[in-house]
Amino acid sequence: MMRSIFFVIVFASCLVSVISQADSALTKGQLKGIANNLQPASISKAKMLTELAWFHKTSQPFRGKTVHVVSEDIPTHRWEKEVLAKQFTALTGIKINYSIIGEGAVVEAIFRQVSQGTHLYDIYVNDADHIGTHARVQGVVNLTEYMQGKGKKFTNPDLDLDDFINLKFGQDYDGQQLQLPDQQFANLYWFRHDWFTRPDIRTQFRAYTAKKYGDKHAYDLGVPVNWAAYEDIADFFTQTPIDGNKVYGHMDFGKKSPSLGWRFTDAWLSIAGAGDKGLPNGVPVGEWGIRTVNRIPRGSTVRRGGATNGPAAVYALQTYIDWLAKYTSPEARLGTFKDNNIASAKGNVAQQIFLYTLWLSESAFHKGDMVNEEGLPVWRVAPTPHGRYWSEGMKVGYQDIGSWTIPKDTQGGRRAASWLWAQFCVSKSAALAKFIVGGTPVRHSTLKTAYVQKNKKHWGGLIEFYQSDGVNKWTDTGLNVPHYPLLFREWWPNLDNAIQGKISAQQAMDNIAQAQDKIMHTLPKTKYGPRLNKQSTRQYWLNKAGAPKAQRGPESPKTLPYEEAIKQWRSHD
Repeated sequence: MMRSIFFVIVFASCLVSVISQADSALTKGQLKGIANNLQPASISKAKMLTELAWFHKTSQPFRGKTVHVVSEDIPTHRWEKEVLAKQFTALTGIKINYSIIGEGAVVEAIFRQVSQGTHLYDIYVNDADHIGTHARVQGVVNLTEYMQGKGKKFTNPDLDLDDFINLKFGQDYDGQQLQLPDQQFANLYWFRHDWFTRPDIRTQFRAYTAKKYGDKHAYDLGVPVNWAAYEDIADFFTQTPIDGNKVYGHMDFGKKSPSLGWRFTDAWLSIAGAGDKGLPNGVPVGEWGIRTVNRIPRGSTVRRGGATNGPAAVYALQTYIDWLAKYTSPEARLGTFKDNNIASAKGNVAQQIFLYTLWLSESAFHKGDMVNEEGLPVWRVAPTPHGRYWSEGMKVGYQDIGSWTIPKDTQGGRRAASWLWAQFCVSKSAALAKFIVGGTPVRHSTLKTAYVQKNKKHWGGLIEFYQSDGVNKWTDTGLNVPHYPLLFREWWPNLDNAIQGKISAQQAMDNIAQAQDKIMHTLPKTKYGPRLNKQSTRQYWLNKAGAPKAQRGPESPKTLPYEEAIKQWRSHD
């Protein structure tokens, strides 16, 4: 009798297991439904079904788990939350609790989690700008080790790391992958191509430069190569009505907020020429003005060999203040980085020295006065103009690489489930559909698709940029900033005080440089931790070659026709 009962129990248990497995298995039709919801894709339907089936099968041990995700608020991440998470849950049974918060809050959250041990989220979209912090604090999962070890069976066989754009930005000094790109966007020059090519406006501009410089040195309206030309163009449009309407020759922002700091740490000093030659971030002085030798930060102030408060940095800030006051609308000075970028699409702005290209996906740039009768943009993006201290061989501009980053305290099954979610977001099955929505590519294969190549005119030069070697010259913050969250806090309050006229540009940069040195001096003595140089006189360092650079006089303005300016973007694949 007992034996019979035992066999009944075993049989019932097996039956429940079989039924449970049947309930959790997706039919081929359901997989096709998910594939259809992710169209268009950069791979065939057959390859999509193979990739989706892998996610479905591999995720089985984690069905019912919830992954807590956080990112900043941009269109790409809203699409991940509202569309992609639902497809992932249907595919894997893993629930995604996706929080979208301000970027400053993301920075503070990951700082607390990896430095102070407070578990807040399982996985972050954290800018690769933090790679210098992660390489030193060592509070995030080494993805290279994970993919080769415990995470190998949870790593998509079609992940294809070689297909990623700028994969190296998420690597430490030794090439270990600490962050995986999820989205990226560049800061590029943006301008009204339709205005710049109108004969009447070109004639007026030629007369403007002849009056200012004399007939011998007059020049044509075109893409500005340097800040001197950009300033002339800004002044010209600000005082020249277009079709009877007031327009502005420049767009930027001045509201006291973390985004004001990003305007500068996102390479404004580098574009001015404050750092040294060498990619990706200047050797030995990078765009934050920090001197780094053999991976060891040595100082920010000029007296320690840094350039954060050198002549080029002060020139950069003073130029920013002057342009904001002279060439932008009054409301622009009250906005943040999002307000600034979207405002360029209102139809009364001639140019913007660098616009975060992710905002080009907003509908405002693809309707009304922003498109011609064929529906194509009247604007273009082009190489970023540089300041008087810049020279060939330096970093040209900035790219933001929002990257999947897993804190070490996300462990076991939760780590594996988080890793599956990250890979799904960047899979070839989802990458093209995500790019169309957010305009933030991460894969070369996305850009090579027939869909993108057929429609690239709608992106006004962005595709040409990403398919050129420009992606190597527009770089992120890089490894030489030893603690992004702590150092960054010093930037925007001091910049705001300078913009408001409470302190001089020199004093603002002095404050930032001195604060950075103080913070670096007190950081724990971790691997590649800062060891500051002894102080010398400013003149000692300014007399040396490279950064920090001695005072320079004005440069001659230079422009190029649009087709000439972007040749560098068309000569590479």
